[in-house]
Amino acid sequence: MSSPEDTDNRLAAYNKRRRPPLDIYRRHRPLHGGAGHLHPSEPRALEEWDGFSYAPAGTAACLAAAQRWVNGW
Repeated sequence: MSSPEDTDNRLAAYNKRRRPPLDIYRRHRPLHGGAGHLHPSEPRALEEWDGFSYAPAGTAACLAAAQRWVNGW
């Protein structure tokens, strides 16, 4: 069932599909694989949602730096 706002906006379905999974726009992953909470001193790959998929955005030296980037601190 669609809301009244969706019937007025012809691109509502398209815009909904362009949102990132779970509305997470920035995320980090360990460079060498594994769980994200393990080995907090290892470097992390930073990824940012570009409207279609997660794209590389840089690297962080450790888990704390990656978390600061994700949270925008």
